[in-house]
Amino acid sequence: MEKLPQISEAEYEIMKIIWDESPISTNDVCDRVPASHNWSKKTIHTLLSRLAAKHVIAYEQRGRMYYYYPVISQKKYLSQENNHFLDRFYNGEASSLLSSLLSGSRVSDAELEKMYQLIDSKLRGEDA
Repeated sequence: MEKLPQISEAEYEIMKIIWDESPISTNDVCDRVPASHNWSKKTIHTLLSRLAAKHVIAYEQRGRMYYYYPVISQKKYLSQENNHFLDRFYNGEASSLLSSLLSGSRVSDAELEKMYQLIDSKLRGEDA
């Protein structure tokens, strides 16, 4: 698998907007950033520039406006990040991650049922 660039948490927030609504104008990105971030337009423009420099997004100019679209898929990026997380914290062992999740009190019965169904589906060779 080709190694995708690392992106910061702030850059990831911008990526989520672009994955959801591309192509999307600079102004629309600014409008969709949650107010809780309290980011200025200049900060958002800087994040867009960084993402473009990392080649995870691209843009096209239409008149005076720039429209952004993803170069990498969200699924591909999340797969890489999941593998990195698993390797870093659980020595690549999914069973250790699952054990840690199950020992926590935040897993509801509904979530346990979903996990069971996903594991059962995978064991039967179905695409989860």
